[in-house]
Amino acid sequence: MSRDAARIIGLYDRHALRWDRDRSRHLFERPWLDRFLALLPAQASVLDIGCGCGEPLARYIIERGHRLTGVDSSSSMIAVCERRFPQAVWQLADMRALSLERVFDGILAWDSFFHLTPDDQRQMFVIFEAHAAAGAALMFTSGPRFGVAMGQYGGEPLYHASLDPEEYRRLLGAHGFEVVSFVPEDPACGGHTVWLARRGA
Repeated sequence: MSRDAARIIGLYDRHALRWDRDRSRHLFERPWLDRFLALLPAQASVLDIGCGCGEPLARYIIERGHRLTGVDSSSSMIAVCERRFPQAVWQLADMRALSLERVFDGILAWDSFFHLTPDDQRQMFVIFEAHAAAGAALMFTSGPRFGVAMGQYGGEPLYHASLDPEEYRRLLGAHGFEVVSFVPEDPACGGHTVWLARRGA
């Protein structure tokens, strides 16, 4: 399974343009994005970790006047973002080693963080904390329970993993975040399990 996790970066890089075509532009995530953005000041700085090709989530954030920095490990996806949204900042980087030496008003890791192994997910909370300003909002998707779930894309195995919800709560608390909302397998959001948290002031 760890080998499948290690192949994620290459999989998305190989299939970037196909993924962009397949990605629905129907913004079923909008209610959660609106909750996230409601916690931010006007013209907030937002860090989108695992931004993909920037459609539709990054577009929604940018069009609402926020200053977006997108990070992805796929050079092909970052190239699409740079062409599509030249007013934003795009950076090629592995989220597990992210060190931008600045903080943000909001951090988003939607359908990206859950491709990491459980151990790598635990280490990400250090990175979330390091990039979160006082009062920053953090939103990410996970699985509803501890375990690994395998999918496939382009005929290749697609790895997903999750910690137990109680462990996510402990990690958030240990790194200064309070849970604002947690909905496992939200039927109004395509079955996504969503966490929204906020860092203490």
